[in-house]
Amino acid sequence: MAKSNAIGWFDIYVSDMNRAVTFYESVLQHKLVPIGDPTGETQMMAFAADMAIYGAGGALVKTPHARPGLGGTLVYLSVEDCAVQQSRVVPAGGKVVRPKFSIGEFGWVTLCEDTEGNVFGLSSMQ
Repeated sequence: MAKSNAIGWFDIYVSDMNRAVTFYESVLQHKLVPIGDPTGETQMMAFAADMAIYGAGGALVKTPHARPGLGGTLVYLSVEDCAVQQSRVVPAGGKVVRPKFSIGEFGWVTLCEDTEGNVFGLSSMQ
């Protein structure tokens, strides 16, 4: 029996941190905050998170050890209504890959591409 969910944290790799922060802050309407890296090798900007509640925290990460791109892991960001954030993607410099669609009893999803070439999902119950 699992003691926790499969995801404990996520990293979204970026090439241009300022551009990526501007994109995600514009789409999600939430400020990202800098967090330290004990190795000194990466620059990280974290999404708002409370590690004591359900779900996983994560950050945008610029590192010499990985790069952004299509075909990697797909992260779904939880929002109230993914159509709202979807409407902000193109003005923020991204692309809507697949507009809001139903996933039945599990709600709704939008697939998008950020300014760094990463595909990510927006997930909501309305």
